[in-house]
Amino acid sequence: MQGISLANITTGLSLAERIVSATLTTLICLILLFLNGIMLFTLRNKFMFRETSRYILLYNLLLGDTLQLVISQLMYCLTSFRITLTYPACGVLVLLGNLFSRISPLVLVAMSLERYVAVCHPLRHASIMTRGNTVRAMRGMWIVCFKIVLIQNLLILMFPFEQLDSLQMTQPCRYIALFLLPFSEIYHNTYSGLVFFFAGLANISSYVGIVIAARSAATDKVSVRKAKSTLLLHLVQLSLSLLSVIYSNILTILSPLLNWVAFNQMQIFLFVCFFLLPRSLSSLVYGLRDQSLRIALLYLLFCCFKGPVKAVVS
Repeated sequence: MQGISLANITTGLSLAERIVSATLTTLICLILLFLNGIMLFTLRNKFMFRETSRYILLYNLLLGDTLQLVISQLMYCLTSFRITLTYPACGVLVLLGNLFSRISPLVLVAMSLERYVAVCHPLRHASIMTRGNTVRAMRGMWIVCFKIVLIQNLLILMFPFEQLDSLQMTQPCRYIALFLLPFSEIYHNTYSGLVFFFAGLANISSYVGIVIAARSAATDKVSVRKAKSTLLLHLVQLSLSLLSVIYSNILTILSPLLNWVAFNQMQIFLFVCFFLLPRSLSSLVYGLRDQSLRIALLYLLFCCFKGPVKAVVS
């Protein structure tokens, strides 16, 4: 991936402009973290949500997105203020960021399949999407993602660091800054491409299956309509996640076309659209669309403003 250096992007910006940029994105990030935090607390605090497969999947999606939100904002601030780390510290940060970002497409696939089973095979849904099966599937996905990301980081160790004068990096910590060897970039791009391809294929296949099932008179039309909307939402989330992967490439294209002021504004806008907002899209949409969640969230928010937070019981 030939991406423009964010360190070079900020070279033409004054300290005040970099402070404004970091402050603006941090404020947006904090608001989104609050929304995600409320949703995560609600999903863990009510028995029904802890025992239902679709809410277990949603919790894992939100958990990965929330942690990725923190990592993305941290790396953005490090870049804005040109703070450099050592290679080991950056490696840990990149490992965590990759882990949290890689889990989201896989959970979206599981959520799409869950909706497909619920609509097309309603009589088998309860026996297939049990709490135990869902928890085991999520545990397996986290383990697989961790192993894949760990392999990517182990490839970095093949670089001859002993030949360097210092392990201190000369540029801010970013994903592409650790592509020290060609096959590290090849591994990253190949895995990203395969994940998004198969995730998109699974989502589209589930959507087509639900559309076909909608022709049956015995199918619940309301459930079909909601499932189709949910799957379209998943496709939007996958598309935004894919755009975040090619974020640096987009900046490379825009760099010669815009002046520094316009480019900085575009950089902030794209960062918010590709990295921050997608990580809270599930909270915003599910919190508004799901009746059970909406009631629990309204009750929790009412408690927050009227007195001490009380546990939401089933």
